Amino acid sequence: MSQLETINIPGTGLQPTRIALGTWAIGGSMWGGSDDADSIRTIQSAIDRGINIVDTAPVYGFGHSEEIVGRALVEGGRRHKTIIATKVALEWKDGKIFRNASNARIEKEIEDSLRRLQTDVIDIYQVHWPDDATPIAETAETLGKLFKAGKIRAIGVSNFDVAQMEAFRAVAPLHTIQPPHNLFERGAEKDVLPYAAKNDIATLAYGPLCRGLLAGKMNADTTFTGDDLRRNDPKFRPPRFAQYLAAVTALEAFARNNYGKTVLDLAIRWVLDRQPLSIALWGARKLGQLDPISRVSDWKLDAGALIAIDKILTDNIKDPVGPEFMAPPVRKAA
Repeated sequence: MSQLETINIPGTGLQPTRIALGTWAIGGSMWGGSDDADSIRTIQSAIDRGINIVDTAPVYGFGHSEEIVGRALVEGGRRHKTIIATKVALEWKDGKIFRNASNARIEKEIEDSLRRLQTDVIDIYQVHWPDDATPIAETAETLGKLFKAGKIRAIGVSNFDVAQMEAFRAVAPLHTIQPPHNLFERGAEKDVLPYAAKNDIATLAYGPLCRGLLAGKMNADTTFTGDDLRRNDPKFRPPRFAQYLAAVTALEAFARNNYGKTVLDLAIRWVLDRQPLSIALWGARKLGQLDPISRVSDWKLDAGALIAIDKILTDNIKDPVGPEFMAPPVRKAA
């Protein structure tokens, strides 16, 4: 297996691999369930294969994902070589999720996360979603204090726009940003990614395979059951589903004809080549889903390839839609 690329996160001593293990599905909810033993083996195998960063969040399975990550790293003695990125500022009640980035919520959540993860420090602590009911300055000040106290090694935000990042950075340092970014969801390219590049903020791109669409395994007969969030994703409903599947077929042919790769390899490489300080979150909950990791290093997409890829997208997707359906309810200030 070729060695994975790494980046240095400015302002920290962290050197993560450019592939991170994403653990949303490992939480068990919104993805049709998960097996804990498989999840633990997958996390441990990811570290053994060279990935050194695991991204999770309290809301993934309402604490379950963090607990599984903690167990996997402690049982295998792998914590010392793993960067743990988790999140804060979402709470839940009766299965419903709400934003809450208040000082009190953050102070409670970090203790809960440290306990579930079985660690005394969180390497990257990210505000999961902006909370309109809490001043950004309050949120930033709280994370800044945790950073100075040594409870966290880097500060991040997720799903923030440029104005929100500016307000945050006026109070505390900001080391990472986590936006949705993939071949089909490119809103971050308008201003978030340029802002991050200009200000030396590392990017953790979530959804690089667009909830499995870009893995190349789906067809017109693919269905989703139970609490699988793709049941509510407009991309997986007619008429859009057919358009996206057609694009995947064309991208697969392009990848094989030009690079001897798959559409999955192409999708991950594309994310990495769009931003210098970028990390792609690779969601996996079974060992076999890690096998393609070795195929994304040691090659790059040139300018001509990027133009050809853009043409494939515009030729096939006539009614594009972003990931807006995933946003949790906004709280309004009293």
